[in-house]
Amino acid sequence: MRLAGKVILVTGAASGMGRVATKIFAEHGAQVIAFDVAEQPLADSIAEVGADLAKNVIASVGSVADAADVAAAIAAGERAFGRVNVLYNNAGIMPNEDTSVEETSAETWQRVFEVNVRGVALCCEHGIPALRRAGGGSIINIASFVALLGCTVPQDAYTASKGAVLSLTRSLAVQYGKEGIRANAICPGPILTPLMETLFASEAEKMKRLNRIPLGRFGRAQDVVNAGVFLASDESSWMTGSSFVIDGGITVNYF
Repeated sequence: MRLAGKVILVTGAASGMGRVATKIFAEHGAQVIAFDVAEQPLADSIAEVGADLAKNVIASVGSVADAADVAAAIAAGERAFGRVNVLYNNAGIMPNEDTSVEETSAETWQRVFEVNVRGVALCCEHGIPALRRAGGGSIINIASFVALLGCTVPQDAYTASKGAVLSLTRSLAVQYGKEGIRANAICPGPILTPLMETLFASEAEKMKRLNRIPLGRFGRAQDVVNAGVFLASDESSWMTGSSFVIDGGITVNYF
C-alpha cells in the first residue's frame, strides 16, 4: 500500500485521468476527496472504485474556479479524514473553440485560464494551509507536453495555460519547500481517450500522429496516474520543482 495514510484531493475526478486517479489512489491505500463539477458522473466515478474501497472516498461537488467550492472540498476532506496530504490538481478544459490567437475569443481565453490556471491556484490557496496543518505534503499539478513545444494544431489558450501551470509549480516549490511541502508537475503526452479518437479524420491520420511517438502507442490514463502515485508517496520525498514528462518520447522526436 504505497499511499496508506495519505489523504488526496483529486480535482476533475468525474472523468478521464481524474476518474482513473481516484480508483488507483484508493487501491494504493489512500483516502480520496473526489472533486468535480459534474455530480452524477462523479458518483459513477466513486462507484467504479468498488464497494470495499468506496468508504475511503468522499464526493465534493463544485468547480475549481469557485473559491467557496474549493474551500468546501478541503474542509470536507479534513472533516471526513482528519487531514489533507496531497493536492492532485488534474481538472482542466480544452474547448473546441480554442484554436489560434487570431481566432480564439476573449471569452474562451478567460474560461480556459479560470479553470486551468486560476483553478490550480485556488486549490493551492486553500489546500496549502491544510497541508501545513498535516505537517507537509505534496502538490501534483497536471500540465501538458504542449507546454514544452509547439503544436501544429493550435490550441493556444490551453497551451499557454499549461505553461503557466509549470511556472506556478516551480514558484510553489521554492516558496514552500522549507515547510515540507513539495510541488511537482506532470506533463502528459497524447492520451488516447474517446474524445481523442473523434479528432482523427481517418485511420491514416491517426497513424500519422502515432508515428511521431517513439514508443509506438498513445498514452493511457494509468501511465500518468502511476507517476502521480510516486509523487504522492514518500518515495519522492526529495523531489520538488520537477516536471515529469510522460509522453512516449514525442517531445524528443525531431521529425
